[in-house]
Amino acid sequence: MEQMENEIEELIEQSKQKAKVLTEALPYIRRFNNSYVVVKYGGSAMKDKNLQKSVIRDVALLKLVGMKPIIVHGGGKEISKWVRMSGKEPEFYHGLRVTDKETMEVAEMVLFKVNQELVAMMAEVGVKAVGLSGKDAEMIRVKKKEMPGKDLGYVGEVTSVDTTLLEALIEDDFVPVISPIGLGDNYEAYNINADDTACAVAEALNAEKLVFLTDIEGVFVDPEDKSTLISEMDLKQAKEFIDNGVVGGGMLPKLKNCIEAIEGGVSRVHILDGRLTNCLLLEFFTEKGIGTAILKEPLFDKPLFSEDEEGC
Repeated sequence: MEQMENEIEELIEQSKQKAKVLTEALPYIRRFNNSYVVVKYGGSAMKDKNLQKSVIRDVALLKLVGMKPIIVHGGGKEISKWVRMSGKEPEFYHGLRVTDKETMEVAEMVLFKVNQELVAMMAEVGVKAVGLSGKDAEMIRVKKKEMPGKDLGYVGEVTSVDTTLLEALIEDDFVPVISPIGLGDNYEAYNINADDTACAVAEALNAEKLVFLTDIEGVFVDPEDKSTLISEMDLKQAKEFIDNGVVGGGMLPKLKNCIEAIEGGVSRVHILDGRLTNCLLLEFFTEKGIGTAILKEPLFDKPLFSEDEEGC
């Protein structure tokens, strides 16, 4: 009898916790209803099947509560694997893939495969999705990316995004899933950095949110001290982080993308650890969140660094 009473009390407590979570989420659901949300999907979250399902379920839930999600995916590691299988060695220059004609063909093949796998996973959770590349309806136009001292080949820099097709699909209740390929001036295919693609799509849609799923927890004042995670920062403070030399490596271009997106009209940019189950829901629908959010408006009363303080 006592054991039964304890089990009932435990069930009641679990129900209370679930009700609390739903109550906490309600104002966020109301606030972001009918808003465009662009999710850049890559990193470890793409390699682990359980994490894949978690991300897809999160995106499906965002749609079901009234948001308008768009997925932009990468596939760099998979492309490198298939380039090696074709007998070539992947080549990079300042973090960008050197893409000759043969490598471009491999990239298109691999990205199409990844794209369709994500579309199938969306269907599995009951959400209609459509796989696209920037070539469809001439959605993403690019120019050849120029780098001093190196010809990168078919690597593109986004010049324009036509959102007509995206808006039509979303209006018809589909989730667009976009691979980072664009069209050049002569209608040839170009490989585009997936972060840059997500940023350009979010700007063109004036998205409420742009999310980068990464392999780190967010932005830190001291990268060696996990307790210094910055949950929220405004545009001015994000620039301050760069000026003070706090960020480096792979986080530097990502933070620059965040700044560019905010300046281009996106309201909020999130950097999340895609290795964490339900990371999108935890960031969007809880008060504390789990990553770093960069917002247009100031959120702090004082700067993150004093005038005589240098970055870590």
